[in-house]
Amino acid sequence: MIAQGELVIDPVMLERFGYAGPRYTSYPTADRFVEAFDEESYRMWLRKRGIGGFARPLSLYVHLPFCDTVCFYCACNKIVTRDRTRATKYLRYLAREAEMVAGELEGERRLSQLHWGGGTPTFLPPDELRELMGIITRHFSLDPDGEYSIEVDPRSVAPGTLTMLAELGMNRVSIGVQDFDPVVQKAVNRIQGEDVTRAAVEEARRAGYKSVNLDLIYGLPKQNVQDFSRTLDTVIELAPQRIALYSYAHLPHVFKPQRRILDKDLPAPEAKLAMLSTAISKMRQAGYVYIGMDHFARPDDELGVAQRQGRLHRNFQGYSTHAECDMIALGVTAIGSVGPTYVQNVRTLEEYYERLDQGNLPILRGVELSADDILRRSIIQSFMCHSAVSIEGIELAHLIDFESYFADELQELQVFVDDGLLEIDDEWLTVTPRGRLLIRAICMVFDRYLRTQRRAASYSKVI
Repeated sequence: MIAQGELVIDPVMLERFGYAGPRYTSYPTADRFVEAFDEESYRMWLRKRGIGGFARPLSLYVHLPFCDTVCFYCACNKIVTRDRTRATKYLRYLAREAEMVAGELEGERRLSQLHWGGGTPTFLPPDELRELMGIITRHFSLDPDGEYSIEVDPRSVAPGTLTMLAELGMNRVSIGVQDFDPVVQKAVNRIQGEDVTRAAVEEARRAGYKSVNLDLIYGLPKQNVQDFSRTLDTVIELAPQRIALYSYAHLPHVFKPQRRILDKDLPAPEAKLAMLSTAISKMRQAGYVYIGMDHFARPDDELGVAQRQGRLHRNFQGYSTHAECDMIALGVTAIGSVGPTYVQNVRTLEEYYERLDQGNLPILRGVELSADDILRRSIIQSFMCHSAVSIEGIELAHLIDFESYFADELQELQVFVDDGLLEIDDEWLTVTPRGRLLIRAICMVFDRYLRTQRRAASYSKVI
């Protein structure tokens, strides 16, 4: 058992409870969405936003699916191509979708959040990135205090691009690293010199981005503790405000690119655990605080401040400081949330273009949350963001008696209590330092869909 500040790494518990489960960027999770929730359902909820003169803050996600090379570990919704003209066509259809969605929204359309994800958003050249921001600002205004972020592959960013994006309004950037070791990079087909990563970080800093995040993955083929430790040292020396440390989930039956990764090249479970322990130790020593799940931040970063103040929120883009936004999602496979609903676009470009050519929004599926869904979502959200749930707070907000409503769940939670991962008293359910890395397993107890039909084959392991 290894203590790491507010975390305790217990190999026995990680082995016992480190089974596959959802990441809970939403509840219900996306695999529970249904096609009965269609375009008309979505349009209705878009129109309802302005009823009564009150609407929640607005967030916008744009999915840019193109990449010019395939990273073998990748589990994102992407299209691998070297044909840049495909992005030009895609922008025309994004503009059409944005116009159609905005036309359903009455009143002010001011964004407090904007996120461009992928794929590789910087697959688009600078002039098309400008065009994309122009499409957005034709239909939405940007709040001066908003959070505007982009995911960046430093291999595809020409000098000056991040500066140009900052001038357009972007103020946060997430840069993919994964691992600096050349042997690992070759094994995952992502050759990325330290120099290009450093150049991107330094340009973002000069351009005035409020937050720079670096993404790492542990458990990749050919990784070992010693070499990954050197990657960590380099990342810490680059001094990003945030670090995302993801566990590689090897699911070749789900994600075809992973079939190029040989099982024999993957580190043993004990080596993977040692990498995690080393990473947490180094980040703690460097002053980073554990936000939750895979995320670390400097104490003065907005995520760190939001966590201390109890304002942390979690959505499809991970942890956020903007709670309870309605999220409009544009682009193929994009997932949004409006009111008590989730909605997802169609999966292929052909379907996406066809729906829009027909004058229809490209909706594939969604779900309208029940009162029980909203109740359970609030509990899972509280666990994921604050490692604790106020029993009285839940009872007052949802008009239930917690002990009777969740009698079965409280009984199931006793195993976590007995193992020192969770504490329960009359007022709180509190995750202990020993249980924080296993928060997904604790949340799964409250997942009604897993209770009635356990489908975990496509989920990643908790650790």
